Amino acid sequence: MDPVKKSLISLHITVMLLGGTALFSQLIPLGSIDITFGRSLIACMLLFAVAKFTGEGLRLNSSKDYLIAFGLGIIMAVHWVTYFMAMQLSSVSVGIIALFTFPVITVLIEPYFEKNRLLWQDILSALVVLAGIALIVPDASLENEVTLGVIVGVFSAFLYAIRNLLHRHYFSHYSGAKAMAWQTLIICPTLVFFVSDELAMIDLNTLWLLVALGTFFTAVPHAMVASALKHLRAKTFSLVACMQPFYAILFAMILINEQPTWQTLVGGLLVISAAVYETINTHRENQKAKQCS
Repeated sequence: MDPVKKSLISLHITVMLLGGTALFSQLIPLGSIDITFGRSLIACMLLFAVAKFTGEGLRLNSSKDYLIAFGLGIIMAVHWVTYFMAMQLSSVSVGIIALFTFPVITVLIEPYFEKNRLLWQDILSALVVLAGIALIVPDASLENEVTLGVIVGVFSAFLYAIRNLLHRHYFSHYSGAKAMAWQTLIICPTLVFFVSDELAMIDLNTLWLLVALGTFFTAVPHAMVASALKHLRAKTFSLVACMQPFYAILFAMILINEQPTWQTLVGGLLVISAAVYETINTHRENQKAKQCS
């Protein structure tokens, strides 16, 4: 098979697996902190094994990198906890749509990290996202769990945007598997004092769900990303990644019989359209910058 086609298939499988993580917020009968801790513990062991097996090694290049890994791990811990919390408060569909406000959030906060200016198109994208979120929110009251789930989901998206920007600037010289190995390693001691007694008393079925989440839906896709990028452009990766909400909502409809409302679907379409636009526009600007330099 052609390497590019093989990588594209691998990338779609990766995005499907990442989209499948949303289901575990409903399938695993634990709180978001317990799920995140179990996910991170299992993924950490497997990701470090992958880094060791591929010959990349476990050490980081400098003491500064260890400090950066610590910071990224703390942000990822809170991001993953709020990611699962948003879906447990609302639904898989609402939670994953709220999360995918992160591409537009990234564009809005990027000027604080890089010397570029905010364009009117970016403001328009933000307004489209706000319209999409407004459609999803059923009530302005924080007593409504769906509304609270949307707020928590957008906060999770903000953390994810911050983490991605910091990672791109300070930690992108490591492979995805090794970078996530160190971040999951930080997540475990960060959350260990907050896990509930329920985690120690889980049944075999819950244990296997945590193992599946930590391995096939966390460690495996992060290890596959590096392989897929060898033959694909970053733009292709980013655009395919925008299909994650589609896969998550589809899986939720088929596997756990979740039926999103028309407001959720239309709001999701607006949010994802803005995410796709910003993805295309960002790569277009990057290409112009390269040609000018």
